[in-house]
Amino acid sequence: MSRRKTERLLNLVVCLLATRRYLTAEQIRRAVPGYPGSDEAFKRMFERDKEELRELGVPLEVGSDQPGGTGEEIGYRIPPQAYELPDIHLTPDEAAVLGLAARVWQRASMADAASGALLKLRAAGVETDPVGAGSAMAIEPRLDTGEPAFPALWEAVRDGRPVAFDYQGVGRTASARRHLEPWGVVSRRGRWYVVGHDRDRGQTRVFRLSRITGEVVPDGPAGSVTVPEGVDVRRIAFDWEDPVSEPRPATVRLRVGAAQGPRRWAKDVRPVGDGTWDEATLTFRDTDRFAPYLARFADDVVVLDPPDLRDAVIQHLKAALAAGGGPGEDGRDDEPEMSPT
Repeated sequence: MSRRKTERLLNLVVCLLATRRYLTAEQIRRAVPGYPGSDEAFKRMFERDKEELRELGVPLEVGSDQPGGTGEEIGYRIPPQAYELPDIHLTPDEAAVLGLAARVWQRASMADAASGALLKLRAAGVETDPVGAGSAMAIEPRLDTGEPAFPALWEAVRDGRPVAFDYQGVGRTASARRHLEPWGVVSRRGRWYVVGHDRDRGQTRVFRLSRITGEVVPDGPAGSVTVPEGVDVRRIAFDWEDPVSEPRPATVRLRVGAAQGPRRWAKDVRPVGDGTWDEATLTFRDTDRFAPYLARFADDVVVLDPPDLRDAVIQHLKAALAAGGGPGEDGRDDEPEMSPT
């Protein structure tokens, strides 16, 4: 199922759970994002969505708010009491596991769209249940990760679908196209990896998500990937040694009187220009670790070379600005976990 369809169905469920009365098809069309403008296209898509919800076991109720339920226009709703789970009793161990899982899973990116749908309902004069709406939001958890490739790979694993992507390996100056039958996505030492069968090499391989460039795209039908019996995806990822690249030099400018962390192990520090900046050489191995470290110093460090490190630092700074916080707002001056040599 595509992300767009998932979001539309999720928003449809949120709307039908939150309302106290039956919603007509037209009200649903105005409230739920993702439906087409054409009347015929909407009718076809809405019919498919209703059927899909029923197949998923969602108790979709059809009726009318008119006396006797004989209104001219029928409506739809999901009775909360029929949708909610019964009381669940957990052992202490089970509760502990769920507590740990709750730290990993965060609210989905679709939450804003769902909230918008509820606002549209209220603006149209349809009363919603605040408690029910809050409960409905709980059905949209999504594993939170900053890796752009994660959602597409997670969906591919779920759907058993091959994928293709561009991958820049350690020490490579350019990306290469890879074709993978994904078996699982796991986190190891704070990094995310996808494990699967590499069609190009005919071997089991592990790819770090941060080295995937561009989009991850489908490369075959859903259901065509089968995880071999006995394969332990986590074991493969944990046993795999991430290749260590050779040390590389980086030319940077350091603001005079600032960026004391990089200065401690900089080489060939020399003043340039009007005396506001020093130019220095730093040595590093891993762009993925080194770029976030340099980005903490914000405008006190400017990377001149190599281009991949410069681009990575710029991306981190842009992400920090988009998030509304400065890259060095925590005040830390820590060196990267794997210190450059």
